[in-house]
Amino acid sequence: MSKADAVAAILWIGVTLYAVFGGADFGAGIWDLLAGRGERGERARKLIDHSIAPVWEANHVWLIFVLVVLWTAFPPAFSAVMTTLYIPLALAALGIVLRGSGFAFRHALPGPVRGPATRVFGVASLVTPFFMGTVVGAIASGKVPADGGGDAVSSWTGVLPLVTGALFVATSAYTAAVFLVRDAAATEDADLQRYFTGRALAAAVVAGVAALGGVLALHADARFVYDGLTGDGLPLVILSGLCGLGALALLARGVGRAIRPLAVGAVVSVIWGFFVALHPYMLPESLRIEDAAGASASLTAVIVVFGVAGVVCLPSLGLLYALSQRRALE
Repeated sequence: MSKADAVAAILWIGVTLYAVFGGADFGAGIWDLLAGRGERGERARKLIDHSIAPVWEANHVWLIFVLVVLWTAFPPAFSAVMTTLYIPLALAALGIVLRGSGFAFRHALPGPVRGPATRVFGVASLVTPFFMGTVVGAIASGKVPADGGGDAVSSWTGVLPLVTGALFVATSAYTAAVFLVRDAAATEDADLQRYFTGRALAAAVVAGVAALGGVLALHADARFVYDGLTGDGLPLVILSGLCGLGALALLARGVGRAIRPLAVGAVVSVIWGFFVALHPYMLPESLRIEDAAGASASLTAVIVVFGVAGVVCLPSLGLLYALSQRRALE
């Protein structure tokens, strides 16, 4: 493995962590938006608040990590993406800001104006992963030229980017619902456990339909990536499907501590399948990882800093998540 490949793998680790933890965070906001006004809806929102309040800001560490590594280690790729896809990226950034503001203000504002803040939080949680998905779909479809300055609108409004955006939304909702099933079980609230189980199953069906649509769109608009997923990436795609089916089986039975690992495994496997399908490119068939890599000293610095962060930061974040799941932060 070359130094550039090693840094690309580090970048993808950040993408994976943000997709899992940030995705679950966005998904919780989607269920908050759809919870309704009844007594059960308020109980669902209370569980959502309890689940994400300790970690919702920490989850965005991974997005910052991805952007910094991409900018530092692969500046041509960073420039190409930013100069072509600045509209969906700006809308996603706006969604992140509005989402955070809505979540914070709904706990600080008086009752009459708490409702609008809650709706801002929910709507922003829905649109943000959608626009992030359109960015990924645009890259996969080859609409981001290596020299940058691609079409600012058509690059991300094609079939594949829009389907990928829908897939991101459905996957976020599914992951969050699975997490909330376990949180409801930890509080011994059988009613909320059934509530989120039903939503997890519904989100899984929607995600499955979106994934099928994505495969068809890849075949039509991104043949290189499609061939990679059905070639070297196929074992990871199969693993993703098996993890997903296992999680659904446990959800249907209403039991199992393995639900979360299986749901996460389904997401992680398909993300790394996509990485394998893209390799050796950063931008399909136009910009190779080796050609996009910055100076050797910059790559070395990223590897060293990642190693130090793994020793210093990851245990702290792991402790935060562990204490949150054990409900030991009250």
